[in-house]
Amino acid sequence: MKYDLFIRVALSQDLPARRLRRGDVATVVEQHPGGPRQEPGYTLEVFNAVGETVDVVTVRESQIEPLTANELLTVRPLATAAH
Repeated sequence: MKYDLFIRVALSQDLPARRLRRGDVATVVEQHPGGPRQEPGYTLEVFNAVGETVDVVTVRESQIEPLTANELLTVRPLATAAH
């Protein structure tokens, strides 16, 4: 599925190295076409509950999914990095 710029999507899997979890909502800010036998990708901007950027991450298309009308947004504390 091709995602347009500036739409919100959800992560479809955890990204523990980035402290992000499946279901976290992000905004598409750049599209990366895939090459031959290469999956397209996207750069996402992730915001906290008050609209501050907490991360910018590049993912494969299979790592995100569209938001749907039968889902609710929720909040969670940002996980702290392991020491």
